[in-house]
Amino acid sequence: MLVLTRKLNETIKIGDEIEVTVLAVNGDQVKLGIQAPKSVDIHRQEIYEEIRNENKSASQITLHAIDMLKQLPKKK
Repeated sequence: MLVLTRKLNETIKIGDEIEVTVLAVNGDQVKLGIQAPKSVDIHRQEIYEEIRNENKSASQITLHAIDMLKQLPKKK
């Protein structure tokens, strides 16, 4: 893991298209501003985990539905 130290209003670049700027520091909270193309998904860790879990659950339901459909009698 790369560890960088930045002060208020300082920025880091990730590749050519992503910038992360320190906007505020209040106690143990840091507010970051992120500029990135719309094609780049940006989420807080806990939100990302929720999305991933929901997607996993949805795919399992879909697989179950497909298995059930396969068991239906075929029309002649």
